[in-house]
Amino acid sequence: MAEVYLIGQIIGASEFPDKTLFCKWGISFGNNWKLISGKKEGQTQVDSPVYDKLTVWSHPIDVHFATRGVQGWPKLYLQVYHYDKFGRGEIYGYGFINIPMSPGTHSIDCHTWRPLGGMHDEFTRQFLGGGPQLKSPDLVYTGLDRYRLHTEAMGCVHIELSVILRNFDKYGIEA
Repeated sequence: MAEVYLIGQIIGASEFPDKTLFCKWGISFGNNWKLISGKKEGQTQVDSPVYDKLTVWSHPIDVHFATRGVQGWPKLYLQVYHYDKFGRGEIYGYGFINIPMSPGTHSIDCHTWRPLGGMHDEFTRQFLGGGPQLKSPDLVYTGLDRYRLHTEAMGCVHIELSVILRNFDKYGIEA
């Protein structure tokens, strides 16, 4: 079987309204793919920078896949959360990237968004925290009903990822 190695890190985030952030992440892949080693999901630590505009996580990603074809190529999906001054966690953004199909090191910016509610929901979010969330994180990267959502743009998550392909030529797979 052909193999794909993903090695890199979720560097951090910028351009969010507040800076006390952490990120939950996961890798979605098709049925032709088999996870050989590594974690397919995880969570960064919380960073609360005082002077810097960049929230730094430096969270490692190290995953090894085997595949029979390119159908179902992996996607990295992200959920960025914010801790408010009362210690409550609230969703600050969703986003995903398609893992590059070309070998090499890639610097990727993942722009995020969050769902908007009605006037009552936004008023509640402003004064009490919380707000609308997705029922299923699959909606972030599948796009089945995403067109129905009203959203607002949030910040950007910075990712550095090295992609190593092995035995694609041997098995006649073109990436």
